[in-house]
Amino acid sequence: MTIQEIIRNSRKIVIKIGSNTLAQKDGTVNVAYMEQFAASCASLIAKGKQVIVVSSGAQVAGLSTIKGWAHKRDVHYRQALCAIGQVELMDRWRSAFGTQGIHVAQLLLTKEDFEDDHRTLNIRNTMFTLVDENVVPIINENDSVAFDEIRIGDNDNLSALTAILWSADLLILFSDIDGIYTDNPKVNPDARFVESVTDIAALRRDITIGSTSSFGTGGIETKIQAAEKTTASGIPLVLSNGGNGDALLALADGSQRGTLFMADERSLFRAITGNA
Repeated sequence: MTIQEIIRNSRKIVIKIGSNTLAQKDGTVNVAYMEQFAASCASLIAKGKQVIVVSSGAQVAGLSTIKGWAHKRDVHYRQALCAIGQVELMDRWRSAFGTQGIHVAQLLLTKEDFEDDHRTLNIRNTMFTLVDENVVPIINENDSVAFDEIRIGDNDNLSALTAILWSADLLILFSDIDGIYTDNPKVNPDARFVESVTDIAALRRDITIGSTSSFGTGGIETKIQAAEKTTASGIPLVLSNGGNGDALLALADGSQRGTLFMADERSLFRAITGNA
């Protein structure tokens, strides 16, 4: 099955936007990109699909607002920066989707929220209520209060947990890379693009996993972790380059490539039944 077919057949879609995708070269938030992305989401919503956005970028938005804090590495400053930036980030998402006549809502979550049955039920009910009323939830980790013990740590895994909790049909991770390669294509011209993955364990053996990026907290490893989570629940995951605001529609019409993660039928059967 192709990515185009997966998107066409999916009604409930979670889309994660990475920090590097939202940041311009000078480190400020790319407002034009957000407006174009919101228009793409509106196009899918008009076709009967429901969308939840997991958005990084609070720290980037904070740095855009208070540039003098760029070199402050103290954890209290970083958390305060995220608190400032989250307000700015949501205001820009509100404006971008508002142009399309769509309201947005904010959910800030931590690891603990996914480990407590009462919290997960409330989060799930809130997400269902919002999307049923044509409101787009914008989800991010609550970086201003999270510490190591309750941090998820990256929005790749946060989006995977969100997709599973919402019983999504598809998770799309937009990053600054086209998808999975056997090695870093920026330094190895012989690196091969991987179009689809059904055996993640084999993928780990066959590729070279690099480090994280300058703005983000993830990297290839966290994207693979996210794929392990979603495919175990029968939810396919697409990793693609979100550099263009119309990347979502490009994936939908087949003009943009990405790496598709899907569980093979035997692995999915074992996950559902618990049989080895």
